[in-house]
Amino acid sequence: MFLVNWAARSLATTLLAIFVLAGIGIYAGVLLKLSVAGAFGLYFVVWWTLVFAILPVRVRTQAETGEIAAGTDPGAPANPALRERAIWTTIVADGVFVAIAAFFPLSGL
Repeated sequence: MFLVNWAARSLATTLLAIFVLAGIGIYAGVLLKLSVAGAFGLYFVVWWTLVFAILPVRVRTQAETGEIAAGTDPGAPANPALRERAIWTTIVADGVFVAIAAFFPLSGL
């Protein structure tokens, strides 16, 4: 948790963390007998699917915090923490991607 918060301090460290973690996941997929293009494609689909699953996790709305900004919907997040969520998405995507890639040889693909 501390490392994710530290990496989310700036855009540069966030992007570096995402690229390093994604690279590790894609490399693991290639080691599991996926082609490089197939690994990139599958990782892309897994990551974007998971980002929409992770976005609403532990979000407090402005109405819940009692600090509604003028001109915004009360249901909008008070603190979206998008950089942290991008890093967590990448971490979870690595695990899901490797699990999926491990089953590809069993399916004959």
